Amino acid sequence: MSGSAVKFLQYLISRSDFRGTLPVRQKDLAAEYGVTPQAVSGLLAPLCELNIVLRPRSEERNGNSYRLHPLAAKYETPEAMEAAFRATLARIQAGDLPNLKLPAYQQTPPTPTGRPKLQVAPAGASRTRQKALTMPVGAFRA
Repeated sequence: MSGSAVKFLQYLISRSDFRGTLPVRQKDLAAEYGVTPQAVSGLLAPLCELNIVLRPRSEERNGNSYRLHPLAAKYETPEAMEAAFRATLARIQAGDLPNLKLPAYQQTPPTPTGRPKLQVAPAGASRTRQKALTMPVGAFRA
């Protein structure tokens, strides 16, 4: 997925209601985001292919409206998110909702060497000093 699609997803999440509803149509998204409706289609395509963004069924559709997959949406509270995730997983298992099609890692993420040595920086320490105190040298491989 391109960087522009990721940036557009961030915009969609910020623009969405809780639980993933996008209260604007595609042409309104284009106007707000400052691109053409065709550009919005291009940005939405990879997100739809991965099921991160869902198009309502034709009988539920109101123009070109979309919603975020419940596993990609924002929620009012951690409890609301947990309840929604449980319900979503049940819907996926029942075949009522498509699962996310997230790509596999192309490269294994770096692993820490040993346990991180986390500690609270003393009051008045500068940001650079705080970083030096909280991250041991060589904690992560490049």
